[in-house]
Amino acid sequence: MIAGVSVEARREAVVLVSERPLRVLSSAVHHGGFVDARAVVNLHVDKNDPCADPAGMIAAFAARVGVPAPRVGLLTGALTERAAVVLEGTEDLRALAITTVGLSNLVSAGHSPIAAWTSSTINMVVVVDADPEPAALVNAVITATEVKGLALRAAGLVVEAGVAASGTSTDAVVIAATGRGARARFGGPASPLGWAVARAVRGALDRSIRDWQERAR
Repeated sequence: MIAGVSVEARREAVVLVSERPLRVLSSAVHHGGFVDARAVVNLHVDKNDPCADPAGMIAAFAARVGVPAPRVGLLTGALTERAAVVLEGTEDLRALAITTVGLSNLVSAGHSPIAAWTSSTINMVVVVDADPEPAALVNAVITATEVKGLALRAAGLVVEAGVAASGTSTDAVVIAATGRGARARFGGPASPLGWAVARAVRGALDRSIRDWQERAR
């Protein structure tokens, strides 16, 4: 694992807590964008829950189990207790990826129609033990998203008319950095940071996608 960072996956949520604030870039429904955070909560919700108050739901859970603030929050209908956790790295940096996956609402970006928001189904949370520049965090988000598309294609997942799926209608991604260790200017797949992120995300997604497919048979 990464020193000072803990991950717990249970039925209610996946909870990642850092001893020191992390620099985070995310598409999270609660405190998304560029923020500093001590924790990331990926909260399980019922698939039929309208999720009218994401911030309130996440805050209530955090207060009940003692998750520190500030925090980034995600919602998912996927089974959080089946989250995949994978650590990859180089001599200078490491990346920890945590994924939760449900594939009941696959889409193909640019092909599928506009859809109503629901709780996120493929959630990717990555912590890098490095000191990336803001642009490198953006690049790492792109890298993780490219890996997601490749993993879905490798699994043979398609939407209508056999078009390759690129994700689900409400995926979310979180990239967080400890700010210590190797300075990273780039986060693309050919950079050390991007390589570690891509390897960790691919390993976690492959496990999560395979697990979902086996349970759906």
